[in-house]
Amino acid sequence: MITTTINASKTLLKHLECPECGALYDPSSLISVCTNPACQSTLFARYDIAGNTLNKEMLAGREANMWRYREMLPVIDNLNIVSMGEGFTPVIPVENLKQATGDNRVFIKNESGNPTGSFKARGISMAVSKAKELGIKTVAIPTAGNAGGAMSAYAARAGMGAVVYMPKLTPRLFKDECRVYGAEVVEVDGNISDCAKLVHEQAAQKNWFPISTLREPYRVEGKKTMGYEIAEQFNWQLPDVIFFPTGGGTGLIGICKAFDEMEQLGWIGSKRPRMVAVQSASCCGLVKAFNNGSANAEFIDGGYTIANGLRVPKSYADKQLLKAIRNSNGTALAINDAEMLAGLKELARNEGLFVSPEGAALWQAFKKLKSERWIKDGETVVLINTGSGYKYLENINADL
Repeated sequence: MITTTINASKTLLKHLECPECGALYDPSSLISVCTNPACQSTLFARYDIAGNTLNKEMLAGREANMWRYREMLPVIDNLNIVSMGEGFTPVIPVENLKQATGDNRVFIKNESGNPTGSFKARGISMAVSKAKELGIKTVAIPTAGNAGGAMSAYAARAGMGAVVYMPKLTPRLFKDECRVYGAEVVEVDGNISDCAKLVHEQAAQKNWFPISTLREPYRVEGKKTMGYEIAEQFNWQLPDVIFFPTGGGTGLIGICKAFDEMEQLGWIGSKRPRMVAVQSASCCGLVKAFNNGSANAEFIDGGYTIANGLRVPKSYADKQLLKAIRNSNGTALAINDAEMLAGLKELARNEGLFVSPEGAALWQAFKKLKSERWIKDGETVVLINTGSGYKYLENINADL
């Protein structure tokens, strides 16, 4: 008989909270962002951690997926969980490029093994599960590629309708993937920001629920499980530096949220990794804002990049992202397409890892910061490869 540990525990979810104005919201109600017109911030799930009896040992024997952290995830009724085994991806050491890594221990957390081939499965599994719980019939999303495929798949599994808005320049593979899952695909002559505007306009008219990056509270809860996994995989001693490819930025914010929660749980101490946000040179508003000391990023769209997921002219949560990077004493830098392609080939031919262009950007960013001695001798470094290189063959084929 096959059993599941997902049903063995319940959430400690208390409420949703606005980090800007402090407003609290009932998580059983349908809400996207803070309703304060002067705020409209991303909302975050908060949990009843005080006086809890949770401990690290309870994880022993649980299924190796993101739902092993069930108590710290926001779905109330276990029957609403829509899962295909997402999460608990491997941490792989870089072994054959010692001329680049030197005395640093460098690991790649490889998210390509997730359902639909990317880390997007984590956030979408959570968002669709919560949408199911709230009675949503149709979900919609603006996407540069992988998030659309993930939403289409999880909506199909949940029995929901799915509508995907994609830039016309998105490679055909990503569009076809969504259509195979039965989603309606709308191609937009513009970027992901143009798609987002149309999604929210149409959602209001057609009663869809949009699950745009950081414009609803639950995708970040799925993405934060990467932080829990990193802590567990490194025996509760966090690495010194974490590199993350940053478009919308849900993953970076989520990982930092996970670390804060684990400290409150008593699972880790106060030490934090320095977070490095890596962007495409074509959409580097966050990098510019970080270097200028700005609290917000400006809208920058330099056009096509082989890293679809990094063509995000401006994150909805840019203010939260910049805070997270600065609070960790981290940094931000941009990598161009030629550098990404070179990094992709180097990892494939030396480590046997076919990473996404976004993941390759991290490798190149690591080497730059290592040469500048921003990465210190002996430090442990984790690069989070967010997806499979196989899905990007259309982007890179002409240059191979």
